[in-house]
Amino acid sequence: MKMDKSRDQTSHGQTPVNKSPFDQALLDPDSFARLFMERKSVRVYEDRPVEDPVRQQVLAATMRAPTAGNMMLYSILEISDPALKLRLSETCDHQPFIAAAPWVLVFLADYARMMAWFSEEEVPGWCVRRGESMQKPREADLLLAACDALIAAQTAATAAQALGLGSCYIGDVMEQWETHVALLGLPRYTFPITMLCLGYPTEQQLARPQPERLPSDIVIQENRYRMPSKEELEALYRDRSTSATAPAKPGDSPTRGQALYQRKFGAVFSVEMRRSVSRMLEEWR
Repeated sequence: MKMDKSRDQTSHGQTPVNKSPFDQALLDPDSFARLFMERKSVRVYEDRPVEDPVRQQVLAATMRAPTAGNMMLYSILEISDPALKLRLSETCDHQPFIAAAPWVLVFLADYARMMAWFSEEEVPGWCVRRGESMQKPREADLLLAACDALIAAQTAATAAQALGLGSCYIGDVMEQWETHVALLGLPRYTFPITMLCLGYPTEQQLARPQPERLPSDIVIQENRYRMPSKEELEALYRDRSTSATAPAKPGDSPTRGQALYQRKFGAVFSVEMRRSVSRMLEEWR
């Protein structure tokens, strides 16, 4: 099969010199680095509000986030009530900085709005006349709506970063399902998939080093999944000492993996999150 080399040549048939990825970019390299490469979670904010024009710009950008079939299967709750923020700081694994965050957004996977619209459009009766059972949201629909909500959340985080704000994701909002249903007035077929705390970072937060990431050749793969080798697994998180700290019992000296398991995967908040999501799924079905 003859290869088409036209894309690798100029109009004069000459192979072009390697171009910079920024030749046709909207951002210069420094702006790109500040927006994407230097981002880190910010949990301490200056004691000042997020101005309304900044807030509106972030939300406008968020509304343009990619969405499945343009259905926008998510809703965003702005938490402006200080008492509610304080309560969420307790229910979301006791994190006081949530209450101090100038701006807090809860992102919901949301099929409730779609189902209400279907009812308004008399879809149930239409299905009966056609001799069909009306489909209801199931696990696949929840995952699709969660994708929509998380894409919107990341769009908000990126827009906020571009405007000088810092942000921190709170996955613990998935915990305490029964409590959050009551606190946030959540109807059936909604689920709080993440929360985003935003504000202007303090100088200390700006100067704080970024945490390490895993090696790209482990995370980024081509065509088929590749399980890391024994050597790669042994090196996993080797240089991330903060991830390996865990309270040790007398005579217990855990490995890095055991410590991370204890601190994250096997922790009380993780157990509660699994219970909470399971309870939500019972109602979703």
